[in-house]
Amino acid sequence: MTKKDEKPEGSIERTLLELARPKMTPKELLKAARKAHPGASKKDIIHAAFRSIITVADTDAEKAALLQNFAIQERAVEGN
Repeated sequence: MTKKDEKPEGSIERTLLELARPKMTPKELLKAARKAHPGASKKDIIHAAFRSIITVADTDAEKAALLQNFAIQERAVEGN
């Protein structure tokens, strides 16, 4: 698959993996992701976070936990 054919969600996943840092709040991560992907909806970013968890679960438990916390917290806020 070439970059031209790549799904935009994939780039959001990579961005989240690059941005996620220890002690970063979900709000900070969402803000940074929106800055990097201004056309992405909050729902797109949350879904990308869930997919990203799978990518790092075996290699970076701390990053996986941060992404999981972000995705669950933001999804709960979105549902209200």
